[in-house]
Amino acid sequence: MRRQVIMLPMAEKQLAEIGDRRVQKSIAKRISDLAYEPELQGKPLIDELEDYRSLRAVGQRYRIIYKVEAEEVIVVVVTLGIRKEGDKKDMYKLAKKLIRSVYWIRSKQT
Repeated sequence: MRRQVIMLPMAEKQLAEIGDRRVQKSIAKRISDLAYEPELQGKPLIDELEDYRSLRAVGQRYRIIYKVEAEEVIVVVVTLGIRKEGDKKDMYKLAKKLIRSVYWIRSKQT
């Protein structure tokens, strides 16, 4: 079954900001491939990101953080970028910060 892949605005911006068009194209291809069996791609994450998966792209350098929404048959790309362990721009730190803010906004709406 083919799934719809949606990119959050932050992920779209991050992709657009990558200067190398070949890298952009490679990442975009990995993202479009998520339409088919996304739950079998990437690796499951833990802790605050336990509902998300991480997919490597461009020679293992970049990561694509995404969530498979089973009820809606969609894949949501949350963020993407280079893994920089220990750096404040590390993709996993950014993803955790983004997810915390999304949960905070949702809790305020209910």
